[in-house]
Amino acid sequence: MLESLPIERRTEQRELETDMKQTIWLLVLVLVIIHQDFWYWDSETLVFGFMPIGLFYHACISLAAGVVWLLACQFAWPEDLDVEVDGSKAAQ
Repeated sequence: MLESLPIERRTEQRELETDMKQTIWLLVLVLVIIHQDFWYWDSETLVFGFMPIGLFYHACISLAAGVVWLLACQFAWPEDLDVEVDGSKAAQ
């Protein structure tokens, strides 16, 4: 796919892909760090009147992880995995 672009555009595209991969790894690291919550363990606060705040916090972390995974699939997924055995491009 990149081979059909001019050299300057290919370089920009590769730099963007590298930057996005680094950003995604940084987001994963942030999620791992903030997942280790200890500040809501003893809290009796309820969100929406029924959900413990610790459970709500983890639900939000799960949604954020889903968004990071979506970004990883869009910007960091290797292109060679989309090539079929016969060499043709897989349907997108």
